[in-house]
Amino acid sequence: MESWKKILTADPTDWLLEEENPSVRYLTLTGLLDESEKNAAVKKAKKQIMAAGIVPRILAKQRNNGSWEDAGQFYREKYRGTVWQLIILAEAMADGHDARVRNACEYLLAHSQDKRSGGFSVDASADGGGRHSYIIPCLAGNMLFSLIRLGYLNDERIKRGIDWVIHYQTFDDGVKKAPRGWPYDQLTGCFGHHSCHMGVVKVLKAFSEIPEKKRSLGVTRVIESAVEFMLTHHIYKKSHALDEVSKPGWLKFGFPLMYQTDVLEIMLLMAKLNITDDRMKDALSLVISRQDSRGRWNLQQSFNGRFQVNCEVKGKPSKWLTLNACRVLKKYAGTMAKM
Repeated sequence: MESWKKILTADPTDWLLEEENPSVRYLTLTGLLDESEKNAAVKKAKKQIMAAGIVPRILAKQRNNGSWEDAGQFYREKYRGTVWQLIILAEAMADGHDARVRNACEYLLAHSQDKRSGGFSVDASADGGGRHSYIIPCLAGNMLFSLIRLGYLNDERIKRGIDWVIHYQTFDDGVKKAPRGWPYDQLTGCFGHHSCHMGVVKVLKAFSEIPEKKRSLGVTRVIESAVEFMLTHHIYKKSHALDEVSKPGWLKFGFPLMYQTDVLEIMLLMAKLNITDDRMKDALSLVISRQDSRGRWNLQQSFNGRFQVNCEVKGKPSKWLTLNACRVLKKYAGTMAKM
């Protein structure tokens, strides 16, 4: 038996491979079982993502202009607006070449991205693009993550968005004075004396999507700063009081998380970036402790009822959480004793 499976109370792999959720099946084949993209089962699962499950159900509710709900409320219509649908489509590995997915991407690039700076705003500007005065880092991270995963990495507009993050994202731990000027003065909750964890995590999530060989020096520096910021907090604790939890909600695992985060999402990013550090030990133990007797993780947090399409059932075993937890365990099983 593979070493990471010995940590489980039971092996959930067959459950994850069921055809009911083709996105999870595809990611299980490629991320847990290390099957090639050329594998027939992988190809079939990838094709099924656009034909069954959550992706086609979301796309069926899309408007002709590429948006969902009130076109101008692409962010503020939580969690039914266009921003949130794009995040779910990216999480579910939707086909970025699909015309409907491309229309959604182009809609948000046209209405949310600030023409002056390249950042992403919660509102559209009257003269086109996003409103310059309300660009927030968690949205920038989420949009870059989604757009990169959906095939826009080499688009000049994405490069501008990446540059905005490199230039403006902060990693302050309540020690330095808060920066002044735009965009910091308008958004003290995001950038103030202590950088918002959600902004840091979503930026890290976006930049982890960039292949290592394509990361600029600026991207690499942001990744390093974001990783160290989270490690300083031992993933989920207060850096200046390590016996306290930063946000109790982070201990309850959910999917999809939208602008929020949790311990499992952060640990998955650490695994993806090949980070190993003693300061992750408690977070890893927490992930392990949340499995049930069948080696499955329950959906503890959910925005169901506020989505266009509900995702799994709160309080029930979650294939998404189980997949992600297993990916974390697979990465760290061999190094746990060293932490």
